[in-house]
Amino acid sequence: MSGLSSLSQLLPMRILFFLWILFMPLCPIFFGMHVTFVSGECLSDGRVCLEDEVLLLLQLKSSLIFNTAASNKLVSWIQRADCCSWGGVTWDATGRVVSLDLSSEFISGELNSSSSIFSLQYLQSLNLANNTFSSQIPAEFHKLGNLNYLNLSNAGFSGQIPIEISYLTRLVTIDFSICYFPGLPTLNLENPNLTTLVQNLKELRELHLSGVNISAKGKEWCQSLSSSVPNLQALSLSSCFLSGPIDSSLEKLQYLSRIRLDGNNFSSPVPEFLANFQILTCLRLSSCGLYGTFPEKIFQVPTLQILDIENNMLLEGSLPEFPLNGALETLVLSDTKFSGKVPDSIGNLKILTRIELARCNFSGPIPNSMADLTQLFNIFLNASSSVLHTLDLSSNNLEGPIPESVFELQGLHILDLSSNKFNGTVELSKFQKLGNLTTLSLSYNNLWIIASGSDFIPPKLPHLITLKLASCQLGTLPDLSSQSRLSYLDLSENQIQGEIPNWIWKVGNGSLTHLNLSLNLLEDLPEPSSILSTNLLVLDLHSNQLHGRIPTPPACSLYVDYSNNSFTSFIPVDIGTYISLNIVFMLSKNNITGIIPESICNASYLSVLDLSDNALSGKIPSCLIEIETLAVLNLGRNKFSSIISGEFPGNCVLRTFDLNGNLLEGKIPVSLAKCKELEVLNLGNNQIDDNFPCWLKNISNLRVLVLRANKLHGPIGCPNSNSTWPMVQIMDLAHNNFSGELPAKSFLTWRAMMAGDDEVESKHKNLEFEVLLGLYYQDAVTVTSKGQELELVKILTLFTSIDLSRNNFEGEIPEVMGDLTLLNVLNLSGNGFTGHIPSSLGQLRQLDLNFLSVLNLSFNQLVGKIPTGSQLQTFSENSFLGNRGLWGFPLNPSCKDAAPPPAFESRHSGSRMEIDWDYVAPEIGFVTGLGIVIWPLVFCKRWRRCYYEHVDGILSRILRS
Repeated sequence: MSGLSSLSQLLPMRILFFLWILFMPLCPIFFGMHVTFVSGECLSDGRVCLEDEVLLLLQLKSSLIFNTAASNKLVSWIQRADCCSWGGVTWDATGRVVSLDLSSEFISGELNSSSSIFSLQYLQSLNLANNTFSSQIPAEFHKLGNLNYLNLSNAGFSGQIPIEISYLTRLVTIDFSICYFPGLPTLNLENPNLTTLVQNLKELRELHLSGVNISAKGKEWCQSLSSSVPNLQALSLSSCFLSGPIDSSLEKLQYLSRIRLDGNNFSSPVPEFLANFQILTCLRLSSCGLYGTFPEKIFQVPTLQILDIENNMLLEGSLPEFPLNGALETLVLSDTKFSGKVPDSIGNLKILTRIELARCNFSGPIPNSMADLTQLFNIFLNASSSVLHTLDLSSNNLEGPIPESVFELQGLHILDLSSNKFNGTVELSKFQKLGNLTTLSLSYNNLWIIASGSDFIPPKLPHLITLKLASCQLGTLPDLSSQSRLSYLDLSENQIQGEIPNWIWKVGNGSLTHLNLSLNLLEDLPEPSSILSTNLLVLDLHSNQLHGRIPTPPACSLYVDYSNNSFTSFIPVDIGTYISLNIVFMLSKNNITGIIPESICNASYLSVLDLSDNALSGKIPSCLIEIETLAVLNLGRNKFSSIISGEFPGNCVLRTFDLNGNLLEGKIPVSLAKCKELEVLNLGNNQIDDNFPCWLKNISNLRVLVLRANKLHGPIGCPNSNSTWPMVQIMDLAHNNFSGELPAKSFLTWRAMMAGDDEVESKHKNLEFEVLLGLYYQDAVTVTSKGQELELVKILTLFTSIDLSRNNFEGEIPEVMGDLTLLNVLNLSGNGFTGHIPSSLGQLRQLDLNFLSVLNLSFNQLVGKIPTGSQLQTFSENSFLGNRGLWGFPLNPSCKDAAPPPAFESRHSGSRMEIDWDYVAPEIGFVTGLGIVIWPLVFCKRWRRCYYEHVDGILSRILRS
């Protein structure tokens, strides 16, 4: 499922905090910040450092909490040592401290307002970046009036940036950037706001506030900068909660060279005036919600070196003709709607080191001029090198054979051509020329990869870490036993046969962490115990022909999928020991018997557990539904019995609960209402005896509700509930004992079945969610259409269905059902509905658009003429059979029973009534005989149910044939 929820939402806050600590040193790389490291220098004329300055520094050291083992600077501040050797300190000619660099010194705790650092009156440069101070930025910084450089990036400060910073009128560079993580403290610039901060900083050249919560509209933040800092050269405001559009006033900053605004929600076109910055070298606008057509003039800025506009899904454009010796070094357009061909002039970008065009709409062949990107550019390197580092053209519509020029890019580290339309035969040994490759991905093309022979990948690819050859028509398993660094291997969706060799568990000398051999024809696993000793985090063997006992999962695994094989035996009693770290464990569609061991509940990190389509029996362990991290529990189509026991946790994150096709009894657990994220609930085909679960009405995310073929009874209306199911798209209550009239108000709240045409495209996606990075779980559900059971392996959010057949509903069909204009399946057959067919049902235009579409109103007590001039005439008469008083097309007009009743005038013309016994006698006989058949159907539920099942069986055989 989408939506979305990601794995991080399930992790404790302390894990997020440690991740922040781990990645904090990398943030200067990600945000393009430049950190200056300055060491102390001895005074040239032999004078010593001023004693007052020395004492202030020693006081500062004593007041700071830092890791002495990791420190390189503070540990060198020793009183008896030469102060000129103190790390991070720069002295001027008069013995005063003018620069202090304590970045990355593992400092923690508060920076107090009384700190001696604020007494260093002559400081011009202060760098405290990459530490873990746990306080707000002290207002006392205003005492350092000589500062021209202030770097507090990723230093652990949080809260409001004080207004006193605006008093430092000599500042040339401000860097308060932070790595933003949801849920962790951040810096704010709201009161004072950005306007107040920069209003006095006329000398400012560089402003880095990435990750700071500014929350300003386009006109506001653009005009604040253009009016206050006219000489600005570098602007970094990524992930600052800015909104758009980008105002034209920004064009006044003609000295801008580096612009980084990625990670904001501008929701606007890219302004053309960005092409007017004549010294622009870097433009980063990724993930900004940009749309429209990207201005081609921006490509023509002669000084532009870095252009990154990826992840703007609605942004269109095409690549221009590039001038000779263009300055571009990095070009990233991935996840946009750029289209057209990659021009031959791409070869003019002689110093291009990174090009990423993944998941766009590019078509045509890769130009041969790519070979020109191997030209040497030694002006700055003074050494021979091949410039192009990354070539990512994945997920486009590129076609033709892979050009020979690609094999000449000998400096390539990353080559990703996956998910295109490349064709032809490629010998894997040809990639030996690319000896620096760390990543090779050719998956999902029309390629036939030849990997036969023992010398196709000799140790000339010693750096290979990732190899993806999914759907490459491989017939044999390539011999990768010599790859010493391989970490990620995907050979899925091929025709690899035979056994899985033992050497594969030793690939990479223990470095292999991701192995995907799914969707092949593998049969044997000679030593399943060998898996246990590997370092695999992800093991996917699903959809093969493997048999025997269940392989023991790797000890450190997070994701294991053994589904859709022929494994037999039972689940090991101590399974919980082996999957204690697992987030995903799937064993569906095998021949597993026995019970679910209680030890499985020791897997306290489980997010997905799928044991469906086996022969498991016994009672479902109550501890399973008490696992707080569980998002998917699928035990459908087994032989579980007894009641559903246990208490769903208060912080339940369950999204899919599927127990369909078992022998379960009792009631639906009321505690299920705690699972507010529930999207799929399938309890069909059991023996549950309960009322309609009105307590689930508060679950607003519910999309699929299947309760068919149980012993449920009573009305389905929930009169005391004001909640709705706005997302519901599949409602299957068939084959129960529900009764009463249909609740018209409920249908009005099912908005997912009522979307307009403009919303259809946005809904055309699958129900899925990401369980690990790049790994998704997709729900499946079985629907009954035209008498046939069809499994929707991928539930499209566009598909909608209502099946209320074979119950005891009565009354009229609500007129409001015609408002459910996106219905694909509507089955109301086998009930006791009366009255006319609502003319509004003719608005259900989706009912005739695909192979699943069905309308079934048969075997009720409907009367009157079938509404004409609507979609209702597109169905066969089978959709309306068994309604004695119904007539009109498509019912057969030659049938006397289907003919319209005589008009009022014809029945009452003339002054006296005459009885024609030639007609009456046969009719009396017919009515009497018909009554003998109809009376049990109307008044005997048992007779009626047997009759309907018999008729359905006949219709099913007819339709199948």
